[in-house]
Amino acid sequence: MIQDDFADFVAALPPMTALVGLDLGDKTIGVAVSDRIGAVATPLETIRRKKFGVDAARLLEIIAHREAGGILLGLPRNMDGSEGPRCQSTRAFARNLSRLTDLPIGFWDERLSTVAAERALLEADTSRKRRAELIDNVAAGYILQGALDRMRHMKAEG
Repeated sequence: MIQDDFADFVAALPPMTALVGLDLGDKTIGVAVSDRIGAVATPLETIRRKKFGVDAARLLEIIAHREAGGILLGLPRNMDGSEGPRCQSTRAFARNLSRLTDLPIGFWDERLSTVAAERALLEADTSRKRRAELIDNVAAGYILQGALDRMRHMKAEG
């Protein structure tokens, strides 16, 4: 079930379950997972995209293995906040995925997540080849961590 509003997504999540964060690219899908208390996001793997059925099967394996309670997709908005073709592609992926799972699916504004991930990898003195291998799942980690931090802030307010 797709939740367009972040507060609705958070409300739909079962307690004490991990979240899976996704950074969708044209050629890869970066995957990160959270711990069950929603404190820390950890980059997990990068899936080389083939076709939707194959990609979704791998994602559902990860979700089942991690006993995840929700899926968060980075929404690649333009810098002015508008949605372009990449956002439409992400939303289409979410619609297709929602036909295969009953888990809540939400979106998180991913502007600059790849830039932040690249900077972190450069600061860690990671080689160019290794950065290329890691960038997508590290970006997924940034996306998921941003959402986890917001969720913690929302609980503190509420």
